[in-house]
Amino acid sequence: MKISPKIDALQLMLTDLRTRNEPIRHKAAFKGCQPEFQNLVSRLIKQLEDELNTEKVINRNN
Repeated sequence: MKISPKIDALQLMLTDLRTRNEPIRHKAAFKGCQPEFQNLVSRLIKQLEDELNTEKVINRNN
């Protein structure tokens, strides 16, 4: 299987977003924007998952 730096970068970013970063979550709660913060994280994860799947298909077809 070919190594793709873009796929690796997307996977690392998704891992980072899925990891509970408590200091950042506490800041969001303190500022009163926890629901908005979580919504944004969920949207980013979905967008990156879609891009990752697209890259995997492109990589597989090359």
